[in-house]
Amino acid sequence: MSATEGVRARARREITAAIKDEARRRLADEGAAKLSLRAVARELGMASSAVYRYFPSRDDLLTALIIDAYDSLGAAAEAAEAKAAAAPGAAPVDRWVAVCEAVRGWALAHPHEYALIYGTPVPGYQAPQTTVPAAARVGLLLIGITRDAHRGPAGLSRTPLPEGLRPEAVRMTADLAPDLPPETTVALVAAWAELFGLIGFELFGQFHRVVEDRAAFFRHAAARLAHETGIAFPGATPDA
Repeated sequence: MSATEGVRARARREITAAIKDEARRRLADEGAAKLSLRAVARELGMASSAVYRYFPSRDDLLTALIIDAYDSLGAAAEAAEAKAAAAPGAAPVDRWVAVCEAVRGWALAHPHEYALIYGTPVPGYQAPQTTVPAAARVGLLLIGITRDAHRGPAGLSRTPLPEGLRPEAVRMTADLAPDLPPETTVALVAAWAELFGLIGFELFGQFHRVVEDRAAFFRHAAARLAHETGIAFPGATPDA
């Protein structure tokens, strides 16, 4: 790469970052549904045509923001899991809770970006397949922890499935985690949905005057989700 090309590439990165930063500010002020490339351009002192060279449409800008949010969330969860896994005597439930707490911490620190990826869908926008790898990072972490527990000495407990659900459970398992029992996959999907439900309730005010010590409540709830997935508490009795 020539020096001129290097300068151009750096300038493009800087302008792209500035556009996304301004778009995030507008998300916080007005919400994703009102995001406008023209408004972003105006705030940056750019011509609309210049912004369109970086993001051809509002949906392209939204997609970039969504991928960035998922990647930021995934990186936080992965760092927390790695730290928990490195601790002496770490059990799968410790790693699971660390991931869940990291997701909650990221959501509380980035409420508008969390709302973008887990809140009300943006009218007229449909996320493309390019968002899937970033969106899957937290789920893959939880699957990996569950897989390690399945292979460990304690194994996984399983809740029997009703026969009417088994075909769907088998299908989900083939798609998500072929090496896990169908009973476990069903529990994992439910736990994944419940995790984000807990965070959404806290972030959007449904716990007001209901739960006061929300950190302690969340930590307990996250551990229970691991238990419901089949991951044993260290030293727990079967009916704990």
